[in-house]
Amino acid sequence: MTTTWTVVRVLRDRNAALYLAALVVSGFGTSALWLAAGVWVKDLTGSDGLAALCMLAMWAPSLAGPLLGTLADRTRRKPLLIAVDLLMAALLPTLLTVDSPGGLWLLFTVLFVYGAASVVHEAAKSALVAAAVDRALLGDFNGLRMTAVEGMKLVAPLAGAGVYAAYGGPSVALLDAVTFVCAALLYSCVRVRESRPEPPTTGWPERTAEGARHLWAHPRLRGLVLAGGTTMLFAGLNGALVYAVVDGLGHSPAFTGVLAAVQGAGSVAVGLASGPALRRLGECRFAATGIAVTAVAVALRAVPSDAVALVCGAAIGVGLPCVLIAALTAVQRETPGPLLGRAVATANALMFAPNTIGLAVGAGLVELVPYQPMLVLFGVTLLVAVGPLFQRGASAARTAARSPSDANPA
Repeated sequence: MTTTWTVVRVLRDRNAALYLAALVVSGFGTSALWLAAGVWVKDLTGSDGLAALCMLAMWAPSLAGPLLGTLADRTRRKPLLIAVDLLMAALLPTLLTVDSPGGLWLLFTVLFVYGAASVVHEAAKSALVAAAVDRALLGDFNGLRMTAVEGMKLVAPLAGAGVYAAYGGPSVALLDAVTFVCAALLYSCVRVRESRPEPPTTGWPERTAEGARHLWAHPRLRGLVLAGGTTMLFAGLNGALVYAVVDGLGHSPAFTGVLAAVQGAGSVAVGLASGPALRRLGECRFAATGIAVTAVAVALRAVPSDAVALVCGAAIGVGLPCVLIAALTAVQRETPGPLLGRAVATANALMFAPNTIGLAVGAGLVELVPYQPMLVLFGVTLLVAVGPLFQRGASAARTAARSPSDANPA
């Protein structure tokens, strides 16, 4: 009942409802294209390596998150969101000309621009949400946002695969372009007052570094972001072993789709419950609880049982998003508006870049070491690492109990 009422509260907020609608629409198109792009390249070239480069092209710009996030603090965020969406809507139809290996340079260029635009878009969107949505609803909104994103990952790839099979890659690109136009229209309906940012008084490098300095100087934000990066590192290590786990269960590689679906369902569920959980536990303890659940589930994946594998997949889906939701909510609440774009982009880079590193390291280790001991080691190490976050949450809770009018939630 509490979760249902939370959803109703968020959707009754006009701006929050518009944001979520835009997120669902654009997320559908993005998820569909991400799948179709790799299949498209594979069909044109027969190369698994070139197909994998599609994901790299889209993810690589995230490494420049702090720099790209500066753009979100140099202009009003609502017009920037609309402009980025319309830019991508205009750029994607150029992929209609890609019908041979000779045109792949254009596809990779568009995907790289797509990734860079996504970083700017994410920073501007998170900053504008903090200004346009009731602060008391930020945790609920970020949870529902996770639900929407994960829900689209369950639905959109199948739809994209169907469109690709029937009409080819260019049709998926056109579908994504239409979703960007729809998202721009939804953002244009958001009601928010934004003043033009003050002219910069420092150079671009100094402005770029201000987001990182803010996160590092704030003990709670520093702890949450570092915990998020650590968790995503181990998530990458764990993810690299998924085919070994499936092989150990005696299934074909296609069974990874079942595990992914179960994990996605867990993430959808925790997104719905995260708002009330954040209010009850505070950000640090909510994050730490999710990390602990993830760590135990990673270790138990070493057990060669279908039932255990499915339960662990769902548990990872529930636990993994907790620290991401908590960190983003804390950054939005405790960062000054003019700095929020850079802070969000820097936090995202620090949390998600380790995932790529974990995937690369795990892919190398799985060829050298049996996967079961590695899973147990990864889970135990992550569980030990969560201790300081629990302690920080308990300390902040005691402070809030002594001075409830002055303390912020942990």
